[in-house]
Amino acid sequence: MSPHPSRQPHQTASQEREVSRRRVVAGLTGAGAALATRFAVSDTAAAAPGTAGSRTDGTTGHADTVLLGGRITTLDPRHPDATALAVQGSRIQATGTDHRIRALIGPQTQVIHLGGRRVIPGLNDSHTHLVRQGLSYTQELSLAGVRSVSEALRLIAFQAARTPAPQWVRVVGGFSRFQFAERRLPTLDELNAAVPDTPVFLLHLYDRALLNRTALRVLGFGKDTPDLPGSQIERDAAGHPTGMLIAKPNATLLYSTLARLPRLDPESRTISTRHYLRHLNARGVTSVIDAGGGHQTFPDDYEVINRLHREDQLTVRVGYHTFTQAPGKELADFQRIAELVTPGDGDDHLRMIGAGEMLVYSAADFEDFAQPRPELAPAMEGQLRDVLSFLAEKKWPFRLHATYDQSITRFLDVIEQVHGPGGPGVRFILDHAETISEPTIDRVARLGGAIALQHRMAFQGELFRDRYGARAAAHTPPVNRILRAGVPVGLGTDATRVASDNVWNALYWITTGRTVGGERLYPAANRLDRIAALRLMTQGSAWLSHEDTVKGMLGPGHFADLAVLSDDYLTVPASRIPALTSVLTLVGGRVVYAAAEHARLDPALPPVQPAYSPLVTGANTL
Repeated sequence: MSPHPSRQPHQTASQEREVSRRRVVAGLTGAGAALATRFAVSDTAAAAPGTAGSRTDGTTGHADTVLLGGRITTLDPRHPDATALAVQGSRIQATGTDHRIRALIGPQTQVIHLGGRRVIPGLNDSHTHLVRQGLSYTQELSLAGVRSVSEALRLIAFQAARTPAPQWVRVVGGFSRFQFAERRLPTLDELNAAVPDTPVFLLHLYDRALLNRTALRVLGFGKDTPDLPGSQIERDAAGHPTGMLIAKPNATLLYSTLARLPRLDPESRTISTRHYLRHLNARGVTSVIDAGGGHQTFPDDYEVINRLHREDQLTVRVGYHTFTQAPGKELADFQRIAELVTPGDGDDHLRMIGAGEMLVYSAADFEDFAQPRPELAPAMEGQLRDVLSFLAEKKWPFRLHATYDQSITRFLDVIEQVHGPGGPGVRFILDHAETISEPTIDRVARLGGAIALQHRMAFQGELFRDRYGARAAAHTPPVNRILRAGVPVGLGTDATRVASDNVWNALYWITTGRTVGGERLYPAANRLDRIAALRLMTQGSAWLSHEDTVKGMLGPGHFADLAVLSDDYLTVPASRIPALTSVLTLVGGRVVYAAAEHARLDPALPPVQPAYSPLVTGANTL
């Protein structure tokens, strides 16, 4: 008798895993169908007077909220389009025509008229850094959408004039030099002339940071300040720092310098996070997967998000991974974290998912395309094997920062050493994968892995093309080839430092192939249509967090997470996609953001702190 009774004769571990995955999918589909049956409105009940609210499970009940008169893209393959929907509790009760859904309106039902606007499932950013960004959001000046160096300098100077000593003006990524008409960054001379007295920190991707003279003085940078490994402090002929910090390609110097700037007090960090959640809601975001981040310790830096959860003030559903902060001691760090939390801990609003995206620092293949590809240290395999073995014992899902095919093949070697050719048996994610090759894609599929893609190339595509050529850039990443291989894919942003948190720019990038500077990187064969792209940022992202039966579509039984859009995503000219916003965002049937004709429904927020915030001065817009 075979030691594996469920395995057919001559069935490989990989084949067994595929059968297992199909059974799981079939089971989940059945669960989704059961939910749909429970919440569905029968056609007879919907049409017959006196039976409003009847459901096929035999119970009755009116909707809590009904939306009428819209153009609803449900992404439900059974009923992809609707004009109305009903919400009961936190879930979709039914979708259909206005006539059908009106039957569910009762005396207490809130009725919202959509006026023909497009409605989509709430967007789900599959790789972002919400927890970290929330702690400093109200301190930061954004250059997203700024189109010239002169305008950037004007904004920086405008904010500096309203920032009291000893506070800083800080621009922490989220933009690209190529969005400026000049196709360059400000020079240090220009920055010092624009802001001579207030300290300024200006981060460009994980490529470099510009500090004005006042910032250098405040931080104590001088001739004796050492360079960190893999980085450079640019110096003048006399050896004095100029103010340019360069990753070559290690970004630790940029991280560690930013970490020295003043932090908000605890109460202001809480308010900052609430306003950042609202900022995301205004884009139509209802869920994210947080990938951790450098200088983000667990559990200390998660106290704000936990507090908001306890107080029922989370307006974005957050699934999070734990990110090691201990170079050279990663295994011990994960052992410590495992005593505090387990994947699945939490609920539908805040839940721990797994480990990553940094499992060991020796596996960090930094995505600074201004620099040559980094060669990972020979010690990487042993260190990664130790951590993966521990995670296997705990049955933890994991994700890995993985930019280059050369790195990914080595990571997969270690995964196979630990788990065998059938893969881990838990969901694992490769993040970024810009240069993944076709054989490696197929290997990821055999191992049961998934890939999280982001619009980083929209900010660095020109740098990649100049280094590796247009032909190589045309498949960074090869999204259609990944999908054809059957690899699950979620779409996101990797906000907020190497890219902006504008999810609409990510949808624009993957449907048009264009960068924020307007360059077209991809041919039609490596672009998606708008519905396919939307699926990746809804259903695809939900799969990565094990929530694909309750998120990602507007069907009976799914969460009532949705966005009513400022313009029609399906028909608006492509150039206007990045400017789309939501005029009404619901999470679990609750209004979390409202604007335009729905502005009266917008929930109140506490005033922004600090008083000199760019949100207060007007330097920041959406």
